[in-house]
Amino acid sequence: MNASTQLPMPPSVSRVNLGSSAGLGWNGFGAVLLGISAGVHRIPAMTHHRVGIHIGTPVRARCVCDERHSSRIQAHGDADVVPAGLDGLWADESDCTILSIWIDEPFVRKIAEQMDAKPARAEIRPRFQMRDPRFQHLAWALRAELSADAASDLLYAESLCTAMVIRLMDGVTVNEATPRTLAPRVAARVIDFIESNLAQRLTLAELAAVAGLSVPHFKALFRATLGMAAHQYVVQRRVERAKNLLLAGKLSASQIALDAGFSHQSHMAHWVNRVLGVTPREIARTGVPDRRSGRLAIDGDF
Repeated sequence: MNASTQLPMPPSVSRVNLGSSAGLGWNGFGAVLLGISAGVHRIPAMTHHRVGIHIGTPVRARCVCDERHSSRIQAHGDADVVPAGLDGLWADESDCTILSIWIDEPFVRKIAEQMDAKPARAEIRPRFQMRDPRFQHLAWALRAELSADAASDLLYAESLCTAMVIRLMDGVTVNEATPRTLAPRVAARVIDFIESNLAQRLTLAELAAVAGLSVPHFKALFRATLGMAAHQYVVQRRVERAKNLLLAGKLSASQIALDAGFSHQSHMAHWVNRVLGVTPREIARTGVPDRRSGRLAIDGDF
């Protein structure tokens, strides 16, 4: 970008943090919800990729980035993609709200390598006012995690970001020659690993390594084999372990939460109630049976 470019508007006076992924344990990516006042604001070059998604009523906006000028009406869901190393000037004529997502280059590169993507296809290029309904769906799901009373399992956010990166890389798809399901011995190995490590933080990269697959291939094959996404399965198993420990009545609720892999007691209570339809206290006090059954319908399949 030409740093001397000027946009004839008063400088921006504020950028208010309305929500952030800080403290959620995300690794290699993150998000922040920003309230931005009208005016000009410069975004310096960063070592990570950035995507800014407009939220709310339309706003007339202009930007200069990568020696390109853009003047438009920024509508709800419109996104600007700024690759690592690029800076820019953005001018908004009215106050606006932006969901800003950042992704480390190593995170992107690893996904590209696992997908066997050609360099030209794996590149994240600058885009302005990108309108991609599927990408928007992923972004809104990630945004919901910033304000959730109890965040989902870390696997869920990692799955969302992985899917977003694949959407940003032109023409990259999962190899169609990949088997349609996990081999039985591989599925058993992954399930055993999950059961043995429920109390620990689990990542897609770890589970994919146990299966000997890339993260994108593992996600697809796990869902095809188990009928649900990996993060959904892990949450179900943690809830089941918490229920059994509550019924045993030998540990405190706070200790059970940790042993089942939840970050704290209220986190456990949220998911037990959401999955089983009862509270941990009800289970411990009366051994009440589950009020819900069947597949865990949470957070979508990513």
